[in-house]
Amino acid sequence: MSMSPRAQWKGYLQFGLVTCPVALYTATSTSERVSFHTINRATGNRVRREFVDSSTGKPVAREDQVKGYEVGKDDYVIFEPDEVAAVVPGSDKTLHLQAFVGYSDIDDVYFDKPYYLTPSDRGGEEAFVLIREGMQNKKVAAIAWTVLFRRMRTLLIRPYDKGLIATTLNFDYEVRSADKAFEDVLDIKIKGEMIDLAKHIIFTKSGTFDAQAFDDRYEAAVTELIKAKLEGRKIQIRNERKPEKVVDLMEALRQSAGVKEDKKRTVSNASRQRKAG
Repeated sequence: MSMSPRAQWKGYLQFGLVTCPVALYTATSTSERVSFHTINRATGNRVRREFVDSSTGKPVAREDQVKGYEVGKDDYVIFEPDEVAAVVPGSDKTLHLQAFVGYSDIDDVYFDKPYYLTPSDRGGEEAFVLIREGMQNKKVAAIAWTVLFRRMRTLLIRPYDKGLIATTLNFDYEVRSADKAFEDVLDIKIKGEMIDLAKHIIFTKSGTFDAQAFDDRYEAAVTELIKAKLEGRKIQIRNERKPEKVVDLMEALRQSAGVKEDKKRTVSNASRQRKAG
C-alpha cells in the first residue's frame, strides 16, 4: 500500500476576491535513484562529514557555526542566526495571482522546480476548478508570488490534468546571459544540399515526446553493477569509445540521410519541388 505524498506547503490561492485553500506537492524526486555512501576502505565504516576550522584544523561545534559574508581575503562580516532570521520575509501563506500570460510567453530557461498544486480542502474545490477551467479556456498561465521556504518566489501556474502545475521561476539575476556562452560561435550560413539533407533527417526522425520511452541508462547500469557485486560476478570494466571526428560534413549528412552516391541530388531536388509547389 503506497503512502499519500506529503504536502511541501499549504496556503491559499487568491483570484480577485475568490480564495481557495491549496497545497503544493513536489512533482519530481530523486529519492528513487541509487545512492552511495562514502566508506573507509580500511575499516568498512561510513565516513562522517565534519566542519573544521580552516586555519587550526580543529572541529567546530554546531553552536559555534555562524554565517559570514566575505568583504576581503579572509575578512568576514559575521551574522548571528537571529540577525539572518530578521530579514526573512513574512508570509501570509497566499499565492497572489498577479497577471495572466500565454503558455509560451516565458522562456523556459527561467523554469526552476515544478510542483503539483491541488485543493487542500473539500470546501474550496469549486473555486479551484473555476480558476483552473478559466485558465484552460483562455489558454493562459498565471504569474503568482508568495513566500516559499523562507524566500519570496515567483511562480508560473498553469492547468494540468485535474489540477495545476506551479513552477518556481529563477530571478533574472540568477539566469546567466547567453552572450558570453555564444560569443565564439561563428556566423556561418548553411544552404543548398547541406541544409536540405539536414531538413530531410529531421523530417524522417520526427516524433512525439514520451517520458517512459527514455531510460536512465546510468541508473540501470549502477543497479546491474550492484547486483553483480552481490552475486560475486566479475565486473567488466568498459572503455568508452570516443566518436570519430567528422572530417567531411557533407558525406556524414548523406550517410545519415541514407543517400547513396547515385541519389545525392534526390533530397535537394525534392525539397526544391516542394518549395515550387
